[in-house]
Amino acid sequence: MTDRYASFVQSAAGRALVKRLGLPDPPRLRRHHPGDPLLTGPALLGAAVGGRLAEPVTAILTAAGVELRDTGTAAPQDRFGALVYDATGITDSTQLRQLYDFFHPQARALLPSGRVIVLGTPPSECPAPREATAQRALEGLVRSIGKEFGRGTTAQLVQVTGDANDTSLESALRFLLSGRSAYVSGQVIRVGVGAASAPADWDRPLDGQVVLVTGAARGIGAALARVLARDGAQVVALDVPAAGDALAAVANDIGGTAVQLDLTAPDAPTRLADHLASRHGRVDVVVHNAGITRDKTLGRMDADRWDQVIDVNLSSQERINDVLLERELIPAGGRIIGVSSIAGIAGNRGQTNYATSKAGVIGLVDSLAPALRDRNISVNAVAPGFIETRMTARIPLVVREAGRRMNSLAQGGLPEDVAETIGWLAWPASGAVSGNVVRVCGQSLLGA
Repeated sequence: MTDRYASFVQSAAGRALVKRLGLPDPPRLRRHHPGDPLLTGPALLGAAVGGRLAEPVTAILTAAGVELRDTGTAAPQDRFGALVYDATGITDSTQLRQLYDFFHPQARALLPSGRVIVLGTPPSECPAPREATAQRALEGLVRSIGKEFGRGTTAQLVQVTGDANDTSLESALRFLLSGRSAYVSGQVIRVGVGAASAPADWDRPLDGQVVLVTGAARGIGAALARVLARDGAQVVALDVPAAGDALAAVANDIGGTAVQLDLTAPDAPTRLADHLASRHGRVDVVVHNAGITRDKTLGRMDADRWDQVIDVNLSSQERINDVLLERELIPAGGRIIGVSSIAGIAGNRGQTNYATSKAGVIGLVDSLAPALRDRNISVNAVAPGFIETRMTARIPLVVREAGRRMNSLAQGGLPEDVAETIGWLAWPASGAVSGNVVRVCGQSLLGA
């Protein structure tokens, strides 16, 4: 679906009109293409006194080919691809001034589609209340920067536990600094302990991995299958029999396999498990993307609409997880990834069934991630906002335009943006990223 307003804004006449009337100004986002460098310019690295992550971050970024500067060597005229700040040394609210001293002089120093990353400690792991208070304050800083700096800038807070390994941190940095995270902003991502292994080639981080994608025939699912295959995965693409032709086209295009299966059928989990066991012997990554909408206000909704949405979007995921885990088809180091929605965070009129199911996906992450920690299986979800799909194309014009503009990037996302985020969570190097719900919404104002 074409965003005609965003295209107009890029023209000379459009630029003049936007500036004169103060209209939304959607920037051209930097998205990932194979072979791209992580950044389009150097990164400025700063650290609070006593920070514990500046040294490993320096080593990681240097090895990744990023040119690094610090506040002692940067010139006033320098422009940066990223600002990275280690705030783990901040243990009291009086020390938050160090954030101002670093970011204030650089507020206009970022190149278009720049990246801001603040590294902190999870408040729950802080030994003293004052440190936990100061670390929680970092969320407000990051989310405000995401709304202030503009020109496609994204800002994230990465909370790193004291025992996290460098591979896990590198995975998060490589995703968040790159064009893969173009539509992810204002997020808090926790990096902890878990099975995380660096790939031989970061351009193909899923080599040798078997990945199941449900709802793969079209939209986000089809984009996801293509991104995962591009990154080296052997993709098992699943959808309902009615979508068989489209599903086969996707599977053939990426060199994957197609499975036609109604996930709500009583024997679906067993049939799926049998297929994965016989064809592959395991499944390294399970992506629960299949979902439906049956919109009506609650007072006008019949029971079938409610039941169908809950069953497809949530209950089927639980049943499949139960069987795959019971039969140990998801090995140690495996990843389970669900697709939620900002509707599951903020609610949405006319979608009580859908919002309930998508909030349930978040509940699944919250409950299953700690339960599977000892098995070294990570569980995460993404929560898309307004994504340009055939479904959003059917939304009435005024509502559609509001959905597109009500975020810090002033535009809708693409299916590829969701796919890239899921792809990152699927990397073996991201195995220690667990229990997260990452919003792919351009920092939507809804549910903020």
